[in-house]
Parts: sequence; C-alpha cells; structure tokens
Amino acid sequence: MGKGISIALDGPAGSGKSTIARAVALKFGYQYIDTGAMYRAITLKALKNKIPVDDESRLTELVANTTINFKYIGTGDQPQLRVIMDGVDVSEAIRSLEVTDNVSAVSAVAGVREALVKLQRSMAEEGGVVMDGRDIGTVVLPNAELKIFLTASVAERSKRRWLELKAKGVEVPLEELEQQIRKRDQFDSNRAVDPLRQAEDAILLDTTDLSISEVTDRIVELALAKGAEFKPT
Repeated sequence: MGKGISIALDGPAGSGKSTIARAVALKFGYQYIDTGAMYRAITLKALKNKIPVDDESRLTELVANTTINFKYIGTGDQPQLRVIMDGVDVSEAIRSLEVTDNVSAVSAVAGVREALVKLQRSMAEEGGVVMDGRDIGTVVLPNAELKIFLTASVAERSKRRWLELKAKGVEVPLEELEQQIRKRDQFDSNRAVDPLRQAEDAILLDTTDLSISEVTDRIVELALAKGAEFKPT
C-alpha cells in the first residue's frame, strides 16, 4: 500500500468539518489540509491591504504572491495545527469576525479559487490526506476514495459557533450567529464558481445529534473499508 487514501469532507459552516477532519487524520497519520483556513488567510491579507473583496484582479494578484502552508506544534494525540502565511502564524487572526464576514465573498472570486485549488491538489497528490471544505469532493479531489458530506441543523451549527467563540472570550448573540450562518449557507450554495453541493458519490452524515467521537468513528469505519490503515503505534 502507498501513503494512503484521500478523504474529502464537505459541508456548510459549523457542520464540524475541521474538528472531524483533524481527528480522522490523526487516527491514520494522514496529512490534514484545512482549505477553509486557506481562504481565510487570503481574506485576512486582503483586508489588511484594504483590497475590496470583490476586486477580482487585485485579489488574484494577491493570492499569486502569497505562500500558505500548515505545520503541527506539539506531539502526542493532540498536536496543534498552525496556519502559516508568508512565514507568519495567522492561526488566530484568520478566525476574527471580520474575516468570517468577508471570507465567502473572497472565496467566490474565480482567480482566488483557481490558485488555491491548484495548491490544494498539489498538497494531496501523494495521497494519505484528509481535506475539508465546500468543493473538495466535487472539484478539488473528484477522485477521492472516500467522500463525506457533513451537515447539521442551523440551530445546532449556530450553537457550536457560539460556544467556540465564548471559549475564546468573544461574546456574540446567538441570534446574530444564526443569521450569519443562514446568510453564509445561501451565499455558498448559490455562488457562480464551485458552489457548495454534495457530490453524487458522497455519503451524507447529519451530525446534529451526534458527538465528535461518534462522527469520527463512523468516518474511520468507512475509511477502513476503503483501504485506509491505522497509524502504527
């Protein structure tokens, strides 16, 4: 067997993609690629450079002159994944509310998507990868051995985001987050370039009433059936 299979996780905001993808990657010793973080990084840089989020020409030039990679800090079962842009750790900065409010618009720009999809495919070309986003199974890795589409109710996804922000000391009304997620769903599902949709061969998992460990175990079971092997201990 080679380095391993490719696992694609797609779904709307707050469905648990990143948390689940990290957990599955650790189980198999696979590389985890958070494509949402890549779009957030470009959004952060655009905001810092005062580039309008609908200026396709300048955003396309921006992404062409940006380096993004990931690295783990720490060892054991819970190493921290850090997002490095142009040599600087932006892991916390890309999670700001300002970035969240603008990332959908930036990710809808064709030039940005083309550049990042090319980078994402290069990262995954050797296999042994878990990649999450909104167009992984349909566009980025259409030949992935395992495709999962995660979803959950708007109320549950809003609650998860609220708890996540509260843990970081950020107080945002739950109603505001619910409105924000509904707006994001609408935008992502109807954008002209690579809209959010379930791949025909993807397995749908509704995580509304499931714990992180339950969803992780289910995906691990499906991956094992596709030929994945656990990381040696």
